[in-house]
Amino acid sequence: MTLNHEFVLREVAGETLLVPVGSATLSLNGMLVLNGCGRFLWEQLPAAATEDELVDALLKEYDVDRQTACRDVHDFLAQLRKLDIL
Repeated sequence: MTLNHEFVLREVAGETLLVPVGSATLSLNGMLVLNGCGRFLWEQLPAAATEDELVDALLKEYDVDRQTACRDVHDFLAQLRKLDIL
């Protein structure tokens, strides 16, 4: 999967933030807060070739059923695509 590299992950005051930089600041005015699962998925994205690989990684990391993991990964990726981050 190809990430827009104009977004960087930062931790500020215990919160995980996805911060736009460069020209991405023109399309997204603000920052995104990621929960623990979102951060985990973000960190897996560079190595993951498919959505199924992300689901498998999530299943290994969290105590969650496959249906929930599939839905969560799909929703996360859909949001990233909507914001032109992925």
